[in-house]
Formats: sequence, C-alpha cells, structure tokens
Amino acid sequence: QVQLQESGGRLVQPGGSLRLSCAASGRTFSNYAMAWFRQAPGKEREFVTFISGSGTITYYRSSVKGRFTISRDNAKNTMYLQMNNLKPEDTAVYYCAASQRGQPYEVLIAQHEYESWGQGTQVTVSS
Repeated sequence: QVQLQESGGRLVQPGGSLRLSCAASGRTFSNYAMAWFRQAPGKEREFVTFISGSGTITYYRSSVKGRFTISRDNAKNTMYLQMNNLKPEDTAVYYCAASQRGQPYEVLIAQHEYESWGQGTQVTVSS
C-alpha cells in the first residue's frame, strides 16, 4: 500500500479559495487512481472527486463541479485539490485515498474501492 498525508486545510471565509495537497510515498504513484472524500460533522463520508493514475480522467460530484479542480504531479508523488468559491457546506475533514483495484480508465467513487487513506485535513468555511 501507499502512505498518504494531506495538508493545506484551514479556516477560510465564504467565497475564498484553498488548495489541499496529498503527498504519497511507498509505491509507484502513477499506478494509483486517487480521490478526495470529505466528512462533515454529523454526516457520513462522501465522495468529492476522482483522478486516474495518468491524470487524464477526472470526475466530480455535482455540488463541487465548476468550483473544485483535482490534479496530480506524478513526478512529485502529489495530488492536489484546488477549491474556489468555497461555501459553508464545504466544511468538512477532507481525505485523500488511493486505489489499484480499478481498470486503467475506470472511475471509482465508492469508498470500499480504495485501500489506502490519509489521516485527513480540516477545512472550515465560515465568516
């Protein structure tokens, strides 16, 4: 398995921007499809966005489409989540996850399809 560590979470005002990072170590990063999930207080963890190992395929939940952008730099073993126009409902702990279980061009959105998880980083959107 690959080891994952998120960073970049903090308090930000509504309408603000934030970039999260997920650093990976231990295996060939490009072999892993990656995703961001989030868990708001009192709610279940939910899928946010997906990126394939090569970075050519991305997928977003509808509520973040047009505001969030997922990307990866395989040379740096790092994945990113650029979040713009943040809303209070984006407040959550954000987790990055890695998977080798899918086909090369398969979009994975279920939590059970990911075998490696980070510890999470807190994003709070509030004035």
